[in-house]
Amino acid sequence: MAFTNVSFTLSSAVELLKRHHLLREIITPDHWTLDAANLPGANTPIPAITYDTRKVGQGSLLFIKGRFKTEFLDGIDAKGLYAYVAEEDHSDRTRAIGIIVSDVHKAMSLLSAAFYGMPQNKLTMVGITGTKGKTTTAFLAHAILNEYSHGKCALFSSVSLCLDGHTMLPSKLTTPESLDAFRMMRQAVDNGMTHLVMEVSSQAYKVSRVYGLTFDVAAFLNISPDHISPIEHPTFEDYFHCKRQIIANCRTLVLGAACDHHDLLIEDAAAAGVEVTEFGMDGEAQVVTRLDPNNKEGFIATIADGERSVTLEPMALEMTGEFNIVNAAAAIAIACRAGVPAGSPAMRAMLRVQVPGRMERFRGGDDLLVYVDFAHNYISVKSLVDEVERVYGERDPRITLVSGTTGGKAIDRREGIVKGALGRVESFVFTLDDPNFEDPADIARQMQSYVTDPKASTQIVIPREDAIAKAIADAREHDDRLNIVLVIGKGDETRNIINGKPVPYEGDGAVVRRVLGIDPAGRTA
Repeated sequence: MAFTNVSFTLSSAVELLKRHHLLREIITPDHWTLDAANLPGANTPIPAITYDTRKVGQGSLLFIKGRFKTEFLDGIDAKGLYAYVAEEDHSDRTRAIGIIVSDVHKAMSLLSAAFYGMPQNKLTMVGITGTKGKTTTAFLAHAILNEYSHGKCALFSSVSLCLDGHTMLPSKLTTPESLDAFRMMRQAVDNGMTHLVMEVSSQAYKVSRVYGLTFDVAAFLNISPDHISPIEHPTFEDYFHCKRQIIANCRTLVLGAACDHHDLLIEDAAAAGVEVTEFGMDGEAQVVTRLDPNNKEGFIATIADGERSVTLEPMALEMTGEFNIVNAAAAIAIACRAGVPAGSPAMRAMLRVQVPGRMERFRGGDDLLVYVDFAHNYISVKSLVDEVERVYGERDPRITLVSGTTGGKAIDRREGIVKGALGRVESFVFTLDDPNFEDPADIARQMQSYVTDPKASTQIVIPREDAIAKAIADAREHDDRLNIVLVIGKGDETRNIINGKPVPYEGDGAVVRRVLGIDPAGRTA
């Protein structure tokens, strides 16, 4: 059933925009004004809001944003459009009331929150940002908070959405469009949710998807160059600046103690009057995880709780990786700041978590392991190979990397992926991964050119399914050693962007299972 807020009217919308200094003018067929009070229907509840002209109905308010084509408005009056919010006048295409604003994305965020009855005020809001680890940390924190709240924690992540505490739905964006986000928050509240954990991308602040939203707990995990391209962030400074905005828009901050530019982030928090809780591996922090000396894949967590410290029983995540142990420290810190007692048994709920496409492990026999992971830039690839060497280094593993990278954006990843593995990976197989309008063979050849290790072999196999099969077949020819094949970049994605369109793809995990002959239920060792 469609949601209607009887207090959301043209008059209330205009007043909200005025308070945030976003309103430029109101355009009607008869005159231009700043006063909505005397306009037709000014105090009648607006029944629906949308940014899709195909969903416009009687009395709707439409947001016109992005690469909008004006011909989309042809015939819109017959559908019953009441008003539109835009940065330009469209009275040549419609007789609907035009609310002209200086920033339509900010306006959409504010008005969407108001339309859906400010659902964020009924949720303990957790926002997580950083270059790597957002998704895993979000899943881990969600598990803890969901256990503690007896199934009342929602989740917005790049992989999945959960609006009822137990049903996972596929996600489209790391951070949803503001209108969609507030609609789903409303649904979560109506489902009885009391908490929400969400990933917050740099683009969320770049294009104001979370404008006006204050997080009860924000987590800043780490920072390194990424998403730098003409269509994303022009520079690292711009990327970092966008991510830093979460600090001024939270009530308390959870910060990685080893995060680059740590001092600047502390200054940001001080300027905003935000209390900081730090987490990390070893070292000095309020939440510290240390490797378990009795289990290479396990850890022990210590939490500073006032004047005392609480050390939890040894734990081991379903997902291997020292970097995931750091993510666990972040999740524990987030949970504590969100009100979970340090010694709560709910902390152990994260041990059951497996994030699709994040360190998924498949065993192809005693001497063959295949990992599927979302690693897609220098720091994540380096961390992945570091972990393989930490856990399996004593067995002198032969490591194969299967990787491509995106076309038309984040160009620095091409060298970064190779650099993160160089000198330790013995075989590189370059393949397709969202080439978009570029030739995937050109991308692969460019990546191949960065392999300067004379001992490493390289090959290009463009069909991704064939590349994975070839890497596994090659590994089996070296059965005198432990072979580890790392299939990276796509994680759980089941499509490739080619020539601007999504093309269905089986998925890395499905390909690995098929090649190894593994039933989905037995995907982990």
